[in-house]
Amino acid sequence: MAKILVVEDDQHILELVRFNLEKEGHAVQAAVDGEAALAYLQEELPDLIILDLMLPRLDGLELCRRVRSRNHSSHLPILMLTAKGEEVDKVIGLEMGADDYMTKPFSPRELVARIKALLRRTSRGDGRTGGPMQVGELTIDADRYEIRVGGVKQDLTPKEFELLRWLASHPGKVFTREFLLERIWGYDFFGDSRTVDVHIRHLRQKVEKDPGNPRYIETVRGVGYKFRDPEV
Repeated sequence: MAKILVVEDDQHILELVRFNLEKEGHAVQAAVDGEAALAYLQEELPDLIILDLMLPRLDGLELCRRVRSRNHSSHLPILMLTAKGEEVDKVIGLEMGADDYMTKPFSPRELVARIKALLRRTSRGDGRTGGPMQVGELTIDADRYEIRVGGVKQDLTPKEFELLRWLASHPGKVFTREFLLERIWGYDFFGDSRTVDVHIRHLRQKVEKDPGNPRYIETVRGVGYKFRDPEV
């Protein structure tokens, strides 16, 4: 059972999401605007946030940015809901730190499946073993869910962490965008490779000294990405 915060001002959608999540055994806390969600997060942290893009008082993009900017909540997985189907809205949501998004109207079964995938990928018991992985100045500590560059902790979203950990665990191996979508997001993401590209760009900004000339995460043109150990 997970504790899930649903931030949604449409009462019908809110009750639909609540019903399906509680049917799966999750505990649901609701907030009808961004300010109410922030107040809740000051007092308690959920395991996951479902966040509507269009909210009164404080919109979903700004709320997502604030959640990511605060140390105590920066690690929380965020699934964004939007009535807009334009690609630019999806990309902006990912740019602001959302781990996933769904466009309304959505299938409750798909929503539950995506939440399961997010929770599984961010669970501390999800296949993490041994001590920290050290590659150059990069330290990946799966048990602590931490990334450090030159000893300095970096704030990564759950999906960024899992993406980096997977690539670093397979140095030199090239992975297609489609494979990474299936492996990291845990379901068919309908070929939207921009999701991977956005997360790779964020990772480079956080772990590379020169994101324009990456040391660790290389682009294999026309194929995908691979991780390079700079000491090899």
